[in-house]
Amino acid sequence: MSEMQNSWEHKYITTNGVKLHYVTQGTGPLMLMLHGFPEFWYSWRHQIPEFAENFQVVALDLRGYNDSEKPQEQSAYIMDEFIKDVEGVIKGLGHEKCILLGHDWGGAIAWCFAYAHPEMLEKLIILNLPHPAKFSQGLATPQQLMRSWYMFLFQLPVIPELLLQAFDYQPIAQTIQGTAVNKNAFTSSDLEAYKKAAAKSGALTAMLNYYRNVFSHFLPNKNWGILNVPTLLIWGENDTALGKELTYGTDAYVSNLQIQYIPNCGHWVQQEQPQLVNRYISEFTVT
Repeated sequence: MSEMQNSWEHKYITTNGVKLHYVTQGTGPLMLMLHGFPEFWYSWRHQIPEFAENFQVVALDLRGYNDSEKPQEQSAYIMDEFIKDVEGVIKGLGHEKCILLGHDWGGAIAWCFAYAHPEMLEKLIILNLPHPAKFSQGLATPQQLMRSWYMFLFQLPVIPELLLQAFDYQPIAQTIQGTAVNKNAFTSSDLEAYKKAAAKSGALTAMLNYYRNVFSHFLPNKNWGILNVPTLLIWGENDTALGKELTYGTDAYVSNLQIQYIPNCGHWVQQEQPQLVNRYISEFTVT
């Protein structure tokens, strides 16, 4: 890992009025990676060096996370702003298009960005986050409502922050390792990195504000058309938060869709099964 990290570069870019931190490696066409909750760029540590041979890989810290700027207003954490952030990063790095990868919340942003700016995407790769229309449908079922209980808890003020920072941010580590199938995928230093990122001033509230706006600014949009961007959906089948059935029928919304299911794998798919995920991404992107 240290050898790989030696050739990673930490940089900043200002886009849409916020200063965002990212890690980059390699040259060539842009491959942009968006992480989920409660993570940061580090969740792509197994992918960055793998794809730096053929791409300029950029793993972003989303606004509010880790070393990126953390606007205080809850209204700063809505999908329209996230889309503008991504647009600004692509253009600010000197590219017109990219291959966009997103996991969890990063996947939600990637789906919405693809609808807003399909002309800026060569390909779209989503990991364990259903199409927004399928997620909305899922939340109408008792099964998915029970899986998504935490989304409702996160609507409360203050209490979620207190819960997540208890015992030196141990719930952050437990959220990740505790729901993984391959618990050995996360070393103690990996988990400490996630705890340290969440402990940065203002980070927890910023991270939770994504959820506090989810029902008003993400899920209500029911006018999803047909997406024509070539799309790969990678899905760890044992995701405790998002049921596999949320992937069924995605082809009604995506004209050029591939789905790769990974058995015996949880929500943190690119960290739990990095070699398999890298293989699927490579097969999809090398044309």
